[in-house]
Amino acid sequence: MTPGLINANPVVHAKKERLVRIDDSTNPNDAFDALDIYDSVRDIRDPEHPYSLEQLSVLSEESVTVDEKLGRILITFTPTVQHCSMAAVIGLCLRVKLMRSFPPHYKVDINVSPGSHAFEDSVNKQLNDKERVAAALENPNLLQLVDECLESNEL
Repeated sequence: MTPGLINANPVVHAKKERLVRIDDSTNPNDAFDALDIYDSVRDIRDPEHPYSLEQLSVLSEESVTVDEKLGRILITFTPTVQHCSMAAVIGLCLRVKLMRSFPPHYKVDINVSPGSHAFEDSVNKQLNDKERVAAALENPNLLQLVDECLESNEL
C-alpha cells in the first residue's frame, strides 16, 4: 500500500476479452463506433494504481457513445471514490488519447457519471473547457503524468 492514496485498496476486475471484428461493413468510410473508442481508451492506466481504467471499472463499454451524424463523442467515467483527487487527470488522459487517435472534427465531451464525484460540476467544467485543457497540457509535470498513463495503452 502506497501512503497518501485516496483509494488505497481499489476493487480490481478482470479485463474483458477484446472483440475481433471481421466484417466491418457496418462502418463505411472508415467511420468508427463506441466500441472503437472504448477499445482505444480501456487500457489507460489509472494515475494512482498500476491498473487500467477498465480493471477499476472507471470505464465500461456502456460509458462511451458516438453520434456520427452530429459528430459527437461522449465518455462518462466513474471515479473509484466520490472524493477522487485524480478525476480531472483521468478525464485529461481520456481527452488526450482521443485527440491523438481520432479525427479532430468530432466534438468530445468527457464527464464524470452523475452523482459519482463530490465536485462533479467543477470537474466536468474543467474537462470540457478548451482553455483549461490547453493550460493543463502546457504544464510539463502534468503532461508527463498523462503520457505515463497512456504508455501502457500505446505499446
